Amino acid sequence: MEERGTPLPARRISRALRMSNTTVDVAALIGTYPYRELTHPDAGTLVGVLDREEIPRAWVGHLPTVFHRDPRKGNEALYRELVPYRKRLDPSPAVRPDWPGWEKELARAVDEGALAVRAYPVHWGLGVEHPAMIDLGRACADRQLAVLLTVRFEDARQRHVIDVAGDLPAATIRAIARAGTGARIVVVAAGRALIEEVHWGLTPDEQLRVFWDISWIWGPPEDHLAKLLRTIGPDRFVFGTQWPLRLTQNPRANLDLLPADLAGIKLATPAAILRAIGGEQHPQDNRSQAR
Repeated sequence: MEERGTPLPARRISRALRMSNTTVDVAALIGTYPYRELTHPDAGTLVGVLDREEIPRAWVGHLPTVFHRDPRKGNEALYRELVPYRKRLDPSPAVRPDWPGWEKELARAVDEGALAVRAYPVHWGLGVEHPAMIDLGRACADRQLAVLLTVRFEDARQRHVIDVAGDLPAATIRAIARAGTGARIVVVAAGRALIEEVHWGLTPDEQLRVFWDISWIWGPPEDHLAKLLRTIGPDRFVFGTQWPLRLTQNPRANLDLLPADLAGIKLATPAAILRAIGGEQHPQDNRSQAR
């Protein structure tokens, strides 16, 4: 750290700089986790965390639903718990495309004002190029919803012995991106190796449809985040924390510690994610931008 000079205290970093990359946390969660205790994983506490970190909004998923065969009840719980906080929290419910009636869950997500839906192909046993995931991508593109995929919840070295779901493979992400559905894909909790494997294996047009949150990308001293911003570009990355499984301060610190040539760089906005590749505007783009 000495090579970087004397670090600035957080209070001396201008608010404009700190806010430039954090308009929305796309990777927040609420609810319990089956493998370890989480401290106050509720929506009210999340709003307090957003206030502390000066993050205006969050896309919020329901952590217990990941482990449900049928996500319907978990989605209902998510919608219910977010009712008092909808000025700050947007639901991103789970939609399992191989489950009967999944189209109704997708329609309800639209009715509830969701901007993205979550899918967990590894936890649901949906292999690479599973046709149901392609169907979900096409349906989300038609409804101008982003598809949010999660690579991992914990490092493999920390996982419980009965947590047998592995990391989301690069091949699954590439298959959805290559399917020609037009879906915008947001990948949460990916590291540098996976990001590079997927990104450089896609055509330029396909690359435009895939975004990466920064919650699991290493900052100093490895500086993986700086390297990715230089080689792939900041317009492919969005802000995410994966709270309450990870500290919200991590991605903020990694942005504040970027080298001088990248200081204040702006990541992609939710409006950029939801904007149609053909230049069409999502009806909620302006709302997302304002938020």
